[in-house]
Amino acid sequence: MTYKIAVLPGDGIGPETIRETLRVLDIAARAFGFSYEADHYPFGGNAIDTHGDPFPAHVRTAVKRADAVLKGAVGGPQWDAGDVRPEMGLLALRAELEVFANVRPVRRWTTRTSSPLKPELAEGIDMVIIRELTGGLYFGPKELDDDHGLDTCAYTRPEVERIARRGFELARQRRGKLCSVDKQNVLSSSKHWRAVVLDVARDYPDVEVTHQLVDSMAMKLVEQPAAYDVIVTENMFGDILSDLAASVGGGIGLAPSSSLGAGRPGLYEAIHGSAPDIAGTGQANPTATILSASMMLRDLGETAAADAIESSVIRLLDEGPVTPDLGGSATTDEFGSAVARAVQTAAEVISR
Repeated sequence: MTYKIAVLPGDGIGPETIRETLRVLDIAARAFGFSYEADHYPFGGNAIDTHGDPFPAHVRTAVKRADAVLKGAVGGPQWDAGDVRPEMGLLALRAELEVFANVRPVRRWTTRTSSPLKPELAEGIDMVIIRELTGGLYFGPKELDDDHGLDTCAYTRPEVERIARRGFELARQRRGKLCSVDKQNVLSSSKHWRAVVLDVARDYPDVEVTHQLVDSMAMKLVEQPAAYDVIVTENMFGDILSDLAASVGGGIGLAPSSSLGAGRPGLYEAIHGSAPDIAGTGQANPTATILSASMMLRDLGETAAADAIESSVIRLLDEGPVTPDLGGSATTDEFGSAVARAVQTAAEVISR
């Protein structure tokens, strides 16, 4: 089987983490009997520089023809003051692919991570945050002038239903618990959100459903993060809470994600930024992008390869070498090479 992967290397450390991820994918493909074609396209700040558009027309066409999209981080201070920003391309990409479900697993991947929590609180963290990705404040009507700014948060019943069902289906495959997060004591959009989630819950009597207000949820993620299984929430709340959860789980540098719609292609990316301050220094941690590629392979049906990559990363995070953000001295290249070798070894063990 040959998969068409549209690769968007991005800006800052994006190309570096993508390079190491493709190194790992090359080994996994040979070892587990599949192949892929990786076509690289400009996106984000670099596309603004070369095309005047963070998401050029030819890239829009290409990503929709792919089986999956693998993206590096985008953005940087050199584009902050411009009328066209890299983040505009990201919102347009999500809308173009119609990927409405952003899936962000949060685990304590290793005890060597920099979780700010006491070990007893961090122990057992294993949740998935499903963030609605194509609605809410980020996509609603906007107004801005010298006297006021306005962003509109609106959700339709179908939008809430489809993201809620993603959450319930995933909860069925995991520990059978779903928490829906809103702000229904204040916001009309959240009152609507909760009502629709309650309606959908009737179809999943085997899933335990709870509700939390977003401010309370932020507190719960710090005080008892291991208590949660699947969390479903709207776009902005999910953006904020998933970064908080990643931090308590051990650091945003380890946090992968997938963004999924009704079919292919899915979008796979680390949730961290482009870190321009360390770009080109060899200090970037490619873990989150590599784990995102593992999620990509799992969604494509290459489960054995996905498992090998994930287990190899976990072992290396425990045993080293690791990058400076985790207290080690390994370079981006050294860590990526170590993961690739571990994947090869894992494949050889399986074939015996």
